[in-house]
Amino acid sequence: MRRCWILQPGRMDYEESLTVQRSLFTARRAGLIDHVFMLLEHPPLYTIGRRYKARDHLLVSEDELTRRGIPVYETDRGGDITYHGPGQLVGYPIFDLTEWYQDVFRYLRDLEEVIIRVVADYGIQAERIDGLTGVWVQNEKIAALGIKMNWWVTRHGFSLNVDPDLCMYDHIIPCGIFDKSVTSLSKILESRINMDQVSNHLIRHMASVFEIDFEKITLQQLMKRIP
Repeated sequence: MRRCWILQPGRMDYEESLTVQRSLFTARRAGLIDHVFMLLEHPPLYTIGRRYKARDHLLVSEDELTRRGIPVYETDRGGDITYHGPGQLVGYPIFDLTEWYQDVFRYLRDLEEVIIRVVADYGIQAERIDGLTGVWVQNEKIAALGIKMNWWVTRHGFSLNVDPDLCMYDHIIPCGIFDKSVTSLSKILESRINMDQVSNHLIRHMASVFEIDFEKITLQQLMKRIP
């Protein structure tokens, strides 16, 4: 079993999460720390990936979003445009994949497998769709993936819709896919879902799929380990 610190800071500002990821990436690549898995929520925001014309899939002006206090971030992850916000569980693995395999596509499929197992814990059958990254329930997307990798060390990750405000997706073409919509655990089950419970399921399946032994750590404790 590989040792991995798990960091659960609650709701974290997106820019702060990027800064933390960069620091952890540098330290992990240098062998100064173990693998790290960040599991958190963000305040409402949109992120735009590196895919060509991803910005065209934002359907409202940035001025209007600024007026409403909803920022838009251009990021270095793969993929198109997506939404992050309360009620959505976001995972950022900082893994050195050379300790598993050197295969980007297998890594994406393993992340999808984790989410498929989490959703199955709630009696829901989720699946992959050929040619599309992410996890789907009856042709609606319940989880999005967008990663960044250098020297086989990963950043960014995935988001699982537990109970977010799905109306926020009306302002974008999610992931640049015109003919599919999004869903959540709460929408499918028609009930409120406990976020801590989903987190526990997700941690358990991450440990199984990636053969990880998790050790909890706080952000303050972790940063003290980085020179």
